[in-house]
Formats: sequence, structure tokens, C-alpha cells
Amino acid sequence: MTGAIAALDRGTGTRAERHLRSRLASELSVFDGWTPTLAKIQGFDSEPNTVLHVLTNSLPTTGSGYAQRSQSLLHAQYKLGWKVHAVTRLGYPVQVGHLLAPDVEELDGVVYHRLLPARLPNGMAARLQLQAEAVLRLALEVKPAVLHTTTHFVNGLVTKAVAEALDIPWVYEVRGQLADTWASGRGEDARRSERYQKFVAREAETMRAAGAVATLGLAMQRGVVAAGVQHEDIFLLPNAVGEDYLVDPLEPAAARKHLGLPVRGRFIGTVSSLVDYEGLDDLLRAFALLAPRVPDALCLIVGDGAAAPGLKRLASELGIWEQTVFTGRVPRQNAHLYHQALDVFVVPRKDLPVTRAVTPLKPVEALASARPVVFSDLPALHEVVRAGVDGRAAPPENPDILARILYEVLEDGASRESMANEGRQHTVATRTWTSLAETTLKRYMELGPSL
Repeated sequence: MTGAIAALDRGTGTRAERHLRSRLASELSVFDGWTPTLAKIQGFDSEPNTVLHVLTNSLPTTGSGYAQRSQSLLHAQYKLGWKVHAVTRLGYPVQVGHLLAPDVEELDGVVYHRLLPARLPNGMAARLQLQAEAVLRLALEVKPAVLHTTTHFVNGLVTKAVAEALDIPWVYEVRGQLADTWASGRGEDARRSERYQKFVAREAETMRAAGAVATLGLAMQRGVVAAGVQHEDIFLLPNAVGEDYLVDPLEPAAARKHLGLPVRGRFIGTVSSLVDYEGLDDLLRAFALLAPRVPDALCLIVGDGAAAPGLKRLASELGIWEQTVFTGRVPRQNAHLYHQALDVFVVPRKDLPVTRAVTPLKPVEALASARPVVFSDLPALHEVVRAGVDGRAAPPENPDILARILYEVLEDGASRESMANEGRQHTVATRTWTSLAETTLKRYMELGPSL
């Protein structure tokens, strides 16, 4: 980061170079310890049972796992009697092309507020300062008793500043290891870079500053402890299911008929963001080995992302294009049906620091849909799927063994049915958004007894 600024200092000094240098210097200051500055509010009177969530993005504009998890948890809090407000990052969703976005949207009881200034200042620090001031004004209107935000640390900087100005507690929810996600597509050198090291340090600092830290699973909890957070300040908030996933699932053929997919045959596949670390290239290579042995097999890949064009080319090169279905992004209300359309759900993630620690949402939904899960043998995934009980583990990045395990699962109908039943029963009994909302609200009350 400092090298980029130094290179611009040696440049020709054009207007474009000066503008870029200013932007990079502002970003570096944030990574180096800058924080928003807000005046203390005297006599702030919060409303009991009111929470304001500070989010990066949200439904209905963004359909990512992040946005869906947020809505599921917030809606569950609302159903438990809380007033639930959420505010998204400065400029969103106009910045992603929704130019006529309203200032306020309500979705199933959750009120989403948008911060849409006439113009955005140049530089990360200036934008975060403006965001903090706007969130503070909003908080003075909705009067939250607690603030709740999520990774990455820029959300934490804004939330911490507002919480301190109002003298109310705040929670930091570690949903991922964003520094490792950033590094995952850039090679090993990225993890030794100045940006990565500063990123990790600011995340650790943000965790330590929060009143409590929520995280997805035990692997991620170990990382939070390593950052210096005390065990008693951490609570688990894993991915879960609700609503459509709690209704008895359809048989695969019935789900496929409803979606207009081929009814006959046996489907393996996944519902996922199409990014490199998900390992979907390994899934396609395994399917190419499986297909000659299982002529009625089809591969269903649901979702979209940067890796989609390369995956489609690979399917064609492997000669499995006619047996592979790429749906692209699908409507949220149909997501559960695509899980049910599969006979076997596959999570073929690459072996990377981020995938070893972060537990994804989709296999939880697959288990609730009574579908056995074949997954990469990674610590975080073992927290979701019980190998030999409701799924099978395969070595990551090994299409040969993955193909063999998929064949065994497809050919053993009794075992497949047993795993499906075990997965559904366990998931709906232990992983619902209602139970997790109860856990979260209890922690809020512990942070601020007056809530």
C-alpha cells in the first residue's frame, strides 16, 4: 500500500495521479488506525427492545448469502417482538445500479434504511466519517438500545463510533475472514503483503473493542480467541434455516417438475456463489468421470459469480455440456426448491485458510431439505455435516476420489435415504433462525440490562 503511494509520488503529477494518490492515502490511513470522530450525545434515551443493524448490503437488491442471512436473523428478531432496523453502507444500493432506490424499505417487518448523499467524497476515511455521522442521525431517530454489525472492520469502525457517542453497547458479528477471502485469489504472496497484515490487525482490533463477538463456528471462534478476545465475550451464531426449509421437502422429481427441470435422472450439484474457492471446477471434473458410469446423471449448478464463464467453458471442454445445467441466479423464493431438486448436494471447496475456517449457509439448507451432502474434508464443513451420518467427506481438490464417493452415494439408495433423514431431523432440531435470534437477544440483554 505504501509502495503504491510512493510510486505515484515519483509520477508525473497529473490530475488523475493526484486523485488516485489521495484515494490510496485515505485508504492507507484507515488501515493504519484512523477512526471516525463523533461528539458525545448527552441524555440519549433509547427505546427498549430496539436494535439497529449496520450492514454492508441487503435484500431485496442483493441476493447473496450475506444478505439472506441478515434478513433471516433480523426477521426472526422481529417475530420475537423487537423493533428491528437496519442501515446499509453509504451510497448503497445506488452504487450497484439501483438509481431510484428509496430511502426506506420494509421487508417482512425489518426496516432497511439507505444512506444516499447527493455525492460521495473521495477517499475511504471521508466516506466512513460521513457514514458515521449519518448513522448517528438515524440512531437519534429510531433510538436503538443496542447496535449490531458484521465483518469487515469498516462496519465496526462506524458502529463503534456511534455506540460510543450514544453510550450504548454494540456487537460485532464475524461472518468470515475477509482478509483471507481477499487473499484467496491472489496467491501465497498476498498473505505476506502489507495490505493483508494491516487488514488482519484492524479486524483483531475491532473484535477486541466490541461488547460481544458473534461468530459462525468453532474454527472461526479459535481465530477470534487468537485475536485477543476473551472466551466469555464470544458466542456462536451459526448458519441456520427457517420458513420454507422447515416445511416437509418435496421428492427430487416433484421439485424438478415445479422448476421446469428434467424430471427423470439423478441430479448431483450445488447451490452456491460461483467463485474460485468453491471448487466447482473440481465438481465438473468429478462429474466427467462419473457420467460414463451413471448415464442418467445430470449436474445442476445454481447461482452466479465471477467464475461462471470459466466453468461453462470447462463443462464444454470436458464433454459434459449436455448433462450440465447452469441456472444462473434464481429467485429467492425458489431457492429451497433447487436444493430439493438434487439427489446429492456437493460442497467441493478448495483447501484454503478461508474455507478451513468459514462455515457456509448452503449445506445447512441442503441438510434441512433432506439431501445428503458430499463435502470437502475441511474443519469448518465438519461443523455442518456429520461424515457418515448425514454426508460423506472427500479430499479437497481431488476429482478422482470425489467421483468415486458420488458414485457410491448415488448407487446406495438405502444409505442415501438414511443420511437424508438424519440430516433433516438434526438440522431442524438444532439450527433454526428463531433459536439463534433468541440467543442473540439474550446476549443483548446481558450487555445492557436496561434493554
